Amino acid sequence: MSKIAIIGSGSWGVALATHLAKQGNEIKIWSFEEEEKRLINEEKKCKFLPGLKIDSNITCSNQLKEVIEGTQFILHVTPSKFTRETFRQYKDYVGNKPIIICSKGFEKETLKTLDEVILEELPTAKVGVLSGPSHAEEVTISQPTVLVIASQHEDVLKIIQDTFMCDEMRIYTSKDVKGVELGGALKNIIAFCAGVAAGIGLGDNSFAALITRGLNELVRLGVALGGEQETFYGLSGLGDLIVTCLSEHSRNRRAGKLIGQGKTLEEAKKEVGMVIESIDNIEVAYELCQKCDIEMPIVETVYQVIYKNLKPQEAVKKLMTRNKKSE
Repeated sequence: MSKIAIIGSGSWGVALATHLAKQGNEIKIWSFEEEEKRLINEEKKCKFLPGLKIDSNITCSNQLKEVIEGTQFILHVTPSKFTRETFRQYKDYVGNKPIIICSKGFEKETLKTLDEVILEELPTAKVGVLSGPSHAEEVTISQPTVLVIASQHEDVLKIIQDTFMCDEMRIYTSKDVKGVELGGALKNIIAFCAGVAAGIGLGDNSFAALITRGLNELVRLGVALGGEQETFYGLSGLGDLIVTCLSEHSRNRRAGKLIGQGKTLEEAKKEVGMVIESIDNIEVAYELCQKCDIEMPIVETVYQVIYKNLKPQEAVKKLMTRNKKSE
């Protein structure tokens, strides 16, 4: 049995806790909200996962030191925009514990990936990234799920693979931290676009084209930023792209669908009720493709939908009537 710290009490943090608790591990979750702590400890519920009965091996605290001390490793599962702020509050308690980033996104202000944020704050940190096609709702009911752990540290790869793997979850390992992390962050943008397409009533032909050309853009930028091309055709790239684009579990897809149906960005955020990583990711990816001088028409067009009031139907026409190209 391992003792594991999870920083973040959202749906994915609680889903990971549930999976690990089923394997007999003792899990301590950190939440910044007193009410979430009470709900987890006293009612054994998660407000983001109705119907889930939280395992007795899972407890919650608002004190980072209490959560982290005595644990074997840390799963960092806060929204990307809170990563630096939260990490600064607990980095003094890390010691030599591996930090596994389970969030997907960028730091908007600096355009940095989350592993860069952690290492900038604590250069000696042993960092890993856990990613792949995985909805919290399905992990909590033990649906077969396959993920990838990426790290430059062999002991980190081993402890995560050994701790997580069971009949319901398979873990592959990778050394391509940048590729695994970028695949998880960039696919949210294409999932948002898939939601917009659903919202305006486009069909299967359109979805297939969007996923295929979206993957092309994801690979183009991901490789320019240091990822290995083959990584983007694996679990954390293509795999995560498929599940996020096609599933109603995806909050990014749901947000895009609401925009396609004519809701404002604020209305969509309110209705989804959770952090929508793709909104910030769209702005970051747009800035990165400009900085790297990479053509990314889907990213550029959805940026105009969100920030320049381009109508979704006009966005489709704009993409379809671009200059002729070879594949």
